[in-house]
Amino acid sequence: MPVLTKAPQLVFTHSTDDQQGDIFAFPPNRETLGGTAYLIVEQNAVETGNILIDCPALNETNREFIAQQGGIGSLFITHRGGMAQVLEFQKAFDCQVIIQEQEAYLLPTVTTQTFYRDCTLSDTSRAFWTPGHSPGSACFYYRHHGGVLFTGRHLIPTQSGVPQPLRLAKTFHWPRQLKFGQQMLTDFTPETLSYICPGANTGFLRGEKKINNAYAQLQSIDWEALKSAQPVL
Repeated sequence: MPVLTKAPQLVFTHSTDDQQGDIFAFPPNRETLGGTAYLIVEQNAVETGNILIDCPALNETNREFIAQQGGIGSLFITHRGGMAQVLEFQKAFDCQVIIQEQEAYLLPTVTTQTFYRDCTLSDTSRAFWTPGHSPGSACFYYRHHGGVLFTGRHLIPTQSGVPQPLRLAKTFHWPRQLKFGQQMLTDFTPETLSYICPGANTGFLRGEKKINNAYAQLQSIDWEALKSAQPVL
């Protein structure tokens, strides 16, 4: 008897006025330690195609869903913990794999497009380096829907659903992670950053797959106090 798996969940739907893309969240993937992957379904992306953020489970449910949405043009990896079966995804959907250059060595059999500080995919989306959680951790920004930031594990929700960096025993460089977290308050505004779609801990969002009022929530973080935060297991 086949094992039933949950289908991806709609996070945002497009606007017929300005053709904003649909965004879907996949169920947490055991192979990425419960990571959440997202699919941006571009309405007018003839050249760039749809964008997959990190790797969901490569099961039949997800395969068929991705195919029904028009496949994948790009697979963007936010950090080394977000990658699983990357080569298989590339072969199945003939997509380019985009990753910050300090993580690319972990995919020796995959053809990758690497970047250093930032990478522009289209007039609606770009990626930028946010080291700290891992050496090549990066975030992905989608300007529609008021601005959506896919943060991987650079910023994740606490038990109360508030986004912030989390210091782990394996955190690569905590001061650097805080620096690049605070930098977002300079790089964005309340008008350009409305939502965060984190790559982990989405269960703390209680059914949601996004964090609302993202810029205001980043402003409310006590960044100074976080400097002395102790690692959690």
